[in-house]
Amino acid sequence: MTVLRYTIYLVTTFKHNEANGENNRDGCNNNLSFNCGFEGETEHQETLRLRRQLAKNVFTILLLSQGVPMLLAGDEFLHTQRGNNNGYCQDNELSWLNWQMVEANADIFRFVQLMIALRKRHPTLMRRRFLTGMPDEGKTLKDITWHDATPERELNWYDSDNRTLIFTLAGLDEDEPDLHVVLNMDDGEKTIALPEISGKQWCLAVDTAKASPFDIVPVEQQTPVTASYRVSLKSVIVFENRIR
Repeated sequence: MTVLRYTIYLVTTFKHNEANGENNRDGCNNNLSFNCGFEGETEHQETLRLRRQLAKNVFTILLLSQGVPMLLAGDEFLHTQRGNNNGYCQDNELSWLNWQMVEANADIFRFVQLMIALRKRHPTLMRRRFLTGMPDEGKTLKDITWHDATPERELNWYDSDNRTLIFTLAGLDEDEPDLHVVLNMDDGEKTIALPEISGKQWCLAVDTAKASPFDIVPVEQQTPVTASYRVSLKSVIVFENRIR
């Protein structure tokens, strides 16, 4: 979750550890971060919007992953160390948690809460065994199916230009909805077709490109989606299905 240390107003591509007194020589030089076009603080609205979207992408991917998700305190309300990736020696506002940011970033805080709720209602995200690409005992749907933009075509793992990952994750039992996930890290929009599963219909649960509160939809407010969906650039989409 290191990426979220620099996510919103103070995103940096390079470390800024000058305050540590080591002439910026300390800390890792390989930040693996993206400033969205402006180094550090900015008032450019599109940049700020994209930064929030990328933060939601990270939360969504983490909480859809198998294994135990780990969040650093403050990530859920976008705590920042102002580009300092080695703040162990800073016992001040640089490393302290500013709880006022919970209110300032209430949309992100809400998003994380609802993503945790989504994870908890899907035991298939907390499997005790590795995914096999084969149906679980007594089921017809594979535990995981990888797709191209068209469900009938399997993902081409050898396409080095592809920046979109799509998969369907089967529920562990008949009462658990299946999940269909689209990770579009491409710089362009895409229209994807939803796989047909007999007797069930897909509902939109998450679209990180949408503004709050439409970026994540509680179960009771979800509505069915037609056979295809337009996916924005650099976004993560999650569908849950229901019995018709």
